[in-house]
Amino acid sequence: MVYAYVQDVPIHEELYRRIVDELGPDPLAGSLLHLCVRTAEGLRYIDVWESEEHCARAFDERVHPAVDRAFGGRRPPVEPVVTHLEVIDARGALMPGTGS
Repeated sequence: MVYAYVQDVPIHEELYRRIVDELGPDPLAGSLLHLCVRTAEGLRYIDVWESEEHCARAFDERVHPAVDRAFGGRRPPVEPVVTHLEVIDARGALMPGTGS
C-alpha cells in the first residue's frame, strides 16, 4: 500500500544539500517521490513510498546515517513532526503497476 507524508523541517537549503550529498547517488529503495519546497520556517518534504516498510527501512539504513553525518554527529534529538497523508488514489509514471 502506498505510504505518503508531509514533514516540515527547520533547516536551510545548504544543510539539505549536505544531507542529499551524504545520501549519495543511489536511489532509496521504495521511494516513489521526494519533493522539497521552501516554507517561511525552513523546508517541507512531501514523500511518497511504495510502503511504510520501505520508508522505515530507508530511514534506518540510509537517511538517518546521512543526516547524522550532515549535522556533524549532532542531529537534533527530536524528529520533525510527520503528517501522514491518507492516499485515496495514486497514479503516474512513478507509480508501480499503473502502466504509465
